[in-house]
Amino acid sequence: MYHLFKYNWHVRDEWFRWCKQLTAEDLLLDRVGGVGSILYTLFHIIDVEYSWVRAIQGEEDKVIEFKKYHTLENIISLSYACRSDIEGFIEKNSQWLDDEHVTVSWDDEEFTKLEILNHVIVHEIHHLGQLSVWARELNLVPVGAHYIGRGLR
Repeated sequence: MYHLFKYNWHVRDEWFRWCKQLTAEDLLLDRVGGVGSILYTLFHIIDVEYSWVRAIQGEEDKVIEFKKYHTLENIISLSYACRSDIEGFIEKNSQWLDDEHVTVSWDDEEFTKLEILNHVIVHEIHHLGQLSVWARELNLVPVGAHYIGRGLR
């Protein structure tokens, strides 16, 4: 499981580098088919990952407000701060039992830890696909999604 988180982080970092070619206006422009802008999508990916993993850890959700992270540099800093909080936990706890249940403050349903981790991984990949579509709309080459060749295992 840890290697899939590493994959997501690796690709996310490539998207951050890719975003440096865009203007602030391009990063913040509301787009069709996603959660909003390119920058807000990256923020959303980080926020969802951080909230769900904190829930697995038994920690309270920390509400992160986008308005405090409205630049690419701030989003990159947020990503690294959140990642450093959860990376060791994910790495050390890669053997998840499907019957370990978790409740979260934003939903009445109960989930297994494995369901949550799978959701977090797939959630990011889904939104990275949206970023790829938007890159093509801007006539730019998107970040590659290949797992093979990244040296992650």
